[in-house]
Amino acid sequence: MATHLLTLWDILVTAFSLFFFIAYLFILFQVVSDLFRDQEVSGLYKAAWIVFLLFIPLLTSLIYLIVRGKGMAERHRAQVKKSVSATNEYIREVAGKSPAEQISDAKKLLDDGIVTEEEYQKLKAKALA
Repeated sequence: MATHLLTLWDILVTAFSLFFFIAYLFILFQVVSDLFRDQEVSGLYKAAWIVFLLFIPLLTSLIYLIVRGKGMAERHRAQVKKSVSATNEYIREVAGKSPAEQISDAKKLLDDGIVTEEEYQKLKAKALA
């Protein structure tokens, strides 16, 4: 019976150890990516953080989170906002003009005398199709 309890205990310890190791790796990768994302910090400053992360990883990660945690969130938010903006711009570029914009452009061409009423109606029908 005691061997089964020991085995269960070993499994729990291993599971918790694995959980904390993976959590630590996530923190470490966030810190390193934030360091390289920050454009305002000099290369020497980044190198110093990396050296400390290599030799005293847990303590350095915790200090980094305490000292620069708010800035990390702001830089991440700015990067996400920039990515969303770029994606939206790409979608607008690929999608082309909306039907209302196409009809407006066709109306302007009609008003300027560049197209006839018949051509305007064809352009309008095409935009609405």
